[in-house]
Amino acid sequence: MPGVCVPDVEAVFRESYGRAVAVLTRLLGDIDAAEEAVQEAFLTAVRRWPVDGVPPSPAGWIVTTARNRAIDRLRRESTRADRHRAMLLLYPALLHDTALLSDPGPPPEEGAVRDDRLRLLFTCCHPALAPATRVALTLRLVGGLTTAEIAHAFLVPEATMAQRLVRAKAKIRAARIPYRVPAEADLPDRLSAVLAVVYLVSTEGHTASSGERLLRTDLSAEAIRLGRELAELMPDEPEVVGLLALVLLVDSRRAARVAPDGDLVPLPEQDRRLWDAALVAEGQQLVRRCLRRGAPGPYQVQAAIQAVHSDPPTDRRQVLALYDLLPPTPVVALNRAVAVAEVDGPAAALALVERLDLPRSHLLPAVRADLLRRLGRHAEATAAYDAAIALAGNAAERAFLVRRRAGAAGA
Repeated sequence: MPGVCVPDVEAVFRESYGRAVAVLTRLLGDIDAAEEAVQEAFLTAVRRWPVDGVPPSPAGWIVTTARNRAIDRLRRESTRADRHRAMLLLYPALLHDTALLSDPGPPPEEGAVRDDRLRLLFTCCHPALAPATRVALTLRLVGGLTTAEIAHAFLVPEATMAQRLVRAKAKIRAARIPYRVPAEADLPDRLSAVLAVVYLVSTEGHTASSGERLLRTDLSAEAIRLGRELAELMPDEPEVVGLLALVLLVDSRRAARVAPDGDLVPLPEQDRRLWDAALVAEGQQLVRRCLRRGAPGPYQVQAAIQAVHSDPPTDRRQVLALYDLLPPTPVVALNRAVAVAEVDGPAAALALVERLDLPRSHLLPAVRADLLRRLGRHAEATAAYDAAIALAGNAAERAFLVRRRAGAAGA
């Protein structure tokens, strides 16, 4: 129906951007051209949907409109022989399909779309690109995250991340990196970056770095879908299985993480009856499968931590022991300190937290504030909450911190 507002288009953008770019990249053979066509389609949606209403299949409409825009551009450019030759070199997949040029037809079936997204995932994770750049580019093209959201995940300025993305796409074009799932022998070279992408997509879905809502259910679903496809593609890779277990267990608590009024509910206060029992059981079964392999890696260990949390009562000492198996990154160290607080008390945890440095992240001052509150150091806790609130990009997290700050200030 007419009366559609821009947020409706934004919702479709978040859910469908990666799918549309993947399909158009296969057709055009060029990531920049695919992104441009998809962005034009969304601009058209902003103009037309408020008048015409949302189409029955918004994602299919975007794909078809983007494809039509690309075909129109190619037709205009092919009026001269030299441009036609250039077009043949740049867009062979599209131009060799004469039926597509004359009649675009309906968008591809979902099965083909899944293959397209997997191909795009591996294209972005080519070893010719720097590891961090592979992850960032895939978050943009497959996950549909904004440059600001990706910069938040990497704890770097937005301008820095924008430059990295431009350079990465230019390198793919210059190096003629193929758009395909690599041969089996080449999969291990891409695996680390691919797993990191799925993990970060899940992380953004679990707690959105910006916006009004705590959760990005579209990204959580995409992380699970990609995790399942990778497990089907590489069933003997323990870290693939571990990552799938991790994203399943994390997503199993989704319904309990937000109260009916939209407030964030921390893990210790969640109603476990709201957890998705099927996802918990599947995730725990996958963790047991990993344990039998006896080759623990970071994703398997993180999945094991989530499995312990999913099996009441939580064995805090086991959680702490598992954190000791992970590489001591600042984020791991912060999460380990939270576990220390439950085993050895907030004073021991605070001593660990005071040694850490996590610029641009609200998590460190938020944890520090909670430990200070528990120690009765309310003035210091209030100041730490202020620092966390200033850094938090998500409205639900900010509201939660504001409530905790009010409790500390009034104590």
